[in-house]
Amino acid sequence: MSTATTPETPATPTATSRAAALSKTVLWLILGLVLVADALDMIDATVTNIAAPTIVDDVGGGETLIKWLGSAYALAMGVLLVVGGRLGDKFGRRRLFLTGMAGFTAASAVVGLSPDPGLMIVARAVQGAFGALMIPQGMAIITATFPRDMLRKAFNLFGPLLGVATVGGPVLAGFVIDADVAGLSWRPVFLINLGLGLVGTIAALKLLPKDTGDRTMPVDGLGGGLLAVSMFGLMFGLIEGSTQGWDALALTSLAVGLVFLGVFARRQQRATDPLIKPSLLRNKGFTSGLFVGLLFFAVTSGLTYVISLFMQQALHVSPGDAALGLLPLTLGIIVAAFAGMALGARLGRTLVLIGMLLTIAGAGWLLALVQVSGLDVSLWTLAPAVFLTGLGMGCCFGTVFDIALGDIDPDEAGSASGTLTAVQQLANGIGSAVVTTVYFHAGGSAHAMTVSLIVVMAITAACLPALRLLPRKAPEGAGHGH
Repeated sequence: MSTATTPETPATPTATSRAAALSKTVLWLILGLVLVADALDMIDATVTNIAAPTIVDDVGGGETLIKWLGSAYALAMGVLLVVGGRLGDKFGRRRLFLTGMAGFTAASAVVGLSPDPGLMIVARAVQGAFGALMIPQGMAIITATFPRDMLRKAFNLFGPLLGVATVGGPVLAGFVIDADVAGLSWRPVFLINLGLGLVGTIAALKLLPKDTGDRTMPVDGLGGGLLAVSMFGLMFGLIEGSTQGWDALALTSLAVGLVFLGVFARRQQRATDPLIKPSLLRNKGFTSGLFVGLLFFAVTSGLTYVISLFMQQALHVSPGDAALGLLPLTLGIIVAAFAGMALGARLGRTLVLIGMLLTIAGAGWLLALVQVSGLDVSLWTLAPAVFLTGLGMGCCFGTVFDIALGDIDPDEAGSASGTLTAVQQLANGIGSAVVTTVYFHAGGSAHAMTVSLIVVMAITAACLPALRLLPRKAPEGAGHGH
């Protein structure tokens, strides 16, 4: 799932004076605008879980397109989120929000009208890039303009409302594809962003307070570029090798990615204002959270994709039925997330342990059903196991990264939160590529699902020993958004 988070901070005198100039009605309208922007991100990050098989049937591209549809978006979003917030501080949050919204809308139109896989992959990456400019500004604007008594209420609305977007996006996509509006098949899934983006842009022009930014704010563009090349090299090598074979191109791409990752790490040690503070990587609790989050979010993102593929390609259900088949997963996530809001402070990292054990149990239940029934299993039979898996995922989403912030210094909070958010996006892209690779190369559909579930269970189990290295509790007032 895509995320954009900012730790809750006390209102500064500047923030208070800005808030005083805005009525409560305008402030709630700003919150609504930010929620629409975040919902656009959530929907576009998840709709390909349902739409991918239909898109491939229409424009071609096979396994490669299925892997890149989600990965291109997540890769661009994850890399640029690291610098997106700082660009807003430098050039003005309103300007960056408008730029991001307009670019995201235009890229959505290109995706929806794409006649071939190559253009679609590029447009998905552009979508993610403009999304990374837009999303951080919303949280920063709310933090800067809302008075303290409204700030907590505003942040508390994000989880439930974006949970609805998470549920609604794939379900809506499934029904839209089944409806075949004007004979356009899957295309309205993306073209609907034109209307939402236009309304959002007009609202932003009228509602968002003007700010000039601070042109003296340093932005490590070189570091961002090194990270982008590194992540693209690793992702391209992984997808190319798993799809076309481990030839010289795939291995060279992986090698280039690793080299640039090393150069990026070196740059962060020497830069005067690095994207990732070196002290964070020396913090055992934080780095453990990064490790656990990267692995867990990768495999669960991949698992969601694979369940959808299994339903549509192996069980031969329609996109709409597949969306309903995934509904128990998202409902489980929402139920657990609500419970976590009440239990998180008391249970701390124990809640993450419970979530991972539930995820393993849910995947194991799915594995047993596939072993017993094979391709004769029904969506109703799968629903309880899918729901249990969602409960496990919901216990961990947000909680892992909230707890990872437990031992950091206050002046590291911004860098730490941005790093965790970017890592979650990158994990989504890596996971959808890796787990679908396992699925496509494991033989028959039932066997492929079996192997994929075993991989998910094994990697989740590998996270368990690292949980004891996490801080016991999240910092006071932590709220890791969506």
